[in-house]
Amino acid sequence: MRFTHDGKAAPRRAARLAVALSGVVMAATLTACTSTPSPGAVTTSSSSSSSSSASAIPPSTFKDYTGITSSSVSVGNVSTLFAGLFKGAAIGSEAYAAYVNSQGGVNGRKLVVDSGDDGFAGAPNKQLTEADVQKDFAMVGGFSLQDSFGGVVVAANPQVPNVTVSLDPITNALPNTFSPAPAAGGWQLGPLVYFQKKYPSDVLHTGALVADQPSAVSKWNGEKAAMNHLGYKVVYSPTFDITQTNFDQNVIAMKNAGVKILFLEQMPQNYAGAVVKALNNQNFHPVLVLGGSTYSEKLVGNSGGASAIDGSFLEQNTSLYLGEDSAAIPAVGTFLTWVQKVSPGFPTDLYTLYGWLSAELFSQALQSAGANPSRGSVLQALRGITAFSGGYLTGTANPAKKIPSNCYIIAQIKNGQFTRTDDPPVNGPTHGYRCDQPYFTVPA
Repeated sequence: MRFTHDGKAAPRRAARLAVALSGVVMAATLTACTSTPSPGAVTTSSSSSSSSSASAIPPSTFKDYTGITSSSVSVGNVSTLFAGLFKGAAIGSEAYAAYVNSQGGVNGRKLVVDSGDDGFAGAPNKQLTEADVQKDFAMVGGFSLQDSFGGVVVAANPQVPNVTVSLDPITNALPNTFSPAPAAGGWQLGPLVYFQKKYPSDVLHTGALVADQPSAVSKWNGEKAAMNHLGYKVVYSPTFDITQTNFDQNVIAMKNAGVKILFLEQMPQNYAGAVVKALNNQNFHPVLVLGGSTYSEKLVGNSGGASAIDGSFLEQNTSLYLGEDSAAIPAVGTFLTWVQKVSPGFPTDLYTLYGWLSAELFSQALQSAGANPSRGSVLQALRGITAFSGGYLTGTANPAKKIPSNCYIIAQIKNGQFTRTDDPPVNGPTHGYRCDQPYFTVPA
């Protein structure tokens, strides 16, 4: 691995930065968590066509063999590793590379991940991306809040496949960008309809907490529009500063506002845990709905134990990839096994999953491109991948068209464990995902 950060920051400063930045993570998570639909699923998204299919692949790319030899293919990964913020993105990519290499590689080629740390700064992100596109075959699996800087480089180099979960909407829309979890505006209606049917009166008294970050506010506006479309009534939805650690006053305010169902999908686990503690401190117990950014091995402990959070719901468009689904979905066990082989003891998170899925999506295209793949033939192969799930680690996606998913799972915390509830059987046609409502796109 190579790192651009000088590494001189004191551990205490790094820890403080990690805590502060974790508030920003929710914006990243929510932006990245809108993936794509299962075959046959209905969607209201207007983005059924994209620049990926509208723009011609430059003819010169079919003779571009940068970063590839008869025995290996090198891919660049630019992530924020400083303070461990998105370290999982690099580890997930490296874990998939180790896994596929153990199987003989991709058409006999070893996958090599060239990983770099942007130090949570735009200029290094751009510099690292500039270096990578000159020597690596593709950009794969990186994750950073600064990816718009590298996105400028990706835009200027349309011959380079960019297989990442991109947060920057301009980068995400590029014809050479392909994501296992494409971002889009709006929200999945399925989970909202589920809770509306289960708690019809409570959704008339809906609350939420939203970070005061532009991306988080934008995503909340999409979800709120979907709620309004269904007839929800939002009575409490303030923003909070990312440095906030105590939510007692928010809980008192939402109690006074008459909140009966509280959505914390806008929060990573450390903030959600603090809210759960505040709810118990004030003896206030609305229906609690968590999201993909909250799903973590640390959530129950940080909330005060099982008794403090049991009964809370989780809705997300990935499997229970921390291990609960390993018996039913073999890819979960493979994923976790290889993450621990690459980085023993690493606490797997959503960004680890994104790194793994990105590397898998790239490898699928590389294999399809044949025995002598060029950048152009891999771009062409990526345009043909209209269904991708990573072995059902996530709801089936359409990376080629960048169409959001309408599929999701519902889980509930019981005895301190995430447990699927009301989901179809994993061995059924939807592989355990509910695909019963369209995806809502905010009208222009």
